[in-house]
Amino acid sequence: MQRQNNSSPYESRLEGKVAIITGGARGIGEASTRLFAKHGANVVIADIEDHEGKMVSESLSPAVTYMRCDVSNEEDVAHVVNMTVSKYGRLDIMFNNAGILGEQAKRKSIMDFDAEEFDNVMGVNVKGVCLGMKHAARIMVPRRSGCIISTASVAGVQGGLGPHTYTASKHAIIGLTKNAACELGKYGIRVNSISPFGVATSMLINAWRNYEGEMYEDFDDQEQRIEEFVRSLANLKGQTLRTTDIAEAALYLVSDEAKYVSGHNLVVDGGITSVNNCVGL
Repeated sequence: MQRQNNSSPYESRLEGKVAIITGGARGIGEASTRLFAKHGANVVIADIEDHEGKMVSESLSPAVTYMRCDVSNEEDVAHVVNMTVSKYGRLDIMFNNAGILGEQAKRKSIMDFDAEEFDNVMGVNVKGVCLGMKHAARIMVPRRSGCIISTASVAGVQGGLGPHTYTASKHAIIGLTKNAACELGKYGIRVNSISPFGVATSMLINAWRNYEGEMYEDFDDQEQRIEEFVRSLANLKGQTLRTTDIAEAALYLVSDEAKYVSGHNLVVDGGITSVNNCVGL
């Protein structure tokens, strides 16, 4: 008698794939690392958070490994890509997820613009994505196959949703995504981005705590307070946006289910950048 297969066809959507996830040690990156591994991928976490990165990789070993990488340093990025290909013989997915908000969360006005801070944020958020695209492409082009995705933000879609430098960096990522998709499409390489609304990651929690001062010092569960704050702003009620939701969006974009999706910015925001309820609907 033939053994019945009760497994879903989507349970291993990345079987045999090799992925690099920058900033994969925490937040959206960690959630994506865990989900990609669950779906059969071998994942390399590229991050500067050594303790967290090693903990995640050890919990998912041998499918997941950790390599230290400062995405603003080209030698680091090239090394991670080279070591990944040396270990696995291929690179199918590059997820440029590493990013920083910057200290300008404290500087609300453009009149307080800090040029040094601008260089720092752009170095990670934009240069880091460019380097990830560059070194992934040099591996993927000869194979005429591969997928590159990057984490942008609703701040890259609409004004007023982030500090100036962060907003500029996320607009740049969306533009780079479209340009890289234009060039690399002839090689069968798909390039997309994801723009989340506010997710209660440590980066956002720390930024709001610093910005609002004592507003959150009286609350033990800062993650819950951030989620409540985001829900109060959201257009789509009854749901809470979490890191796992962005990981699911990333999984879709890198899977074969999205085989004809390229040059797209997938906005995961419950409609907030698409609506302006000024007439009270």
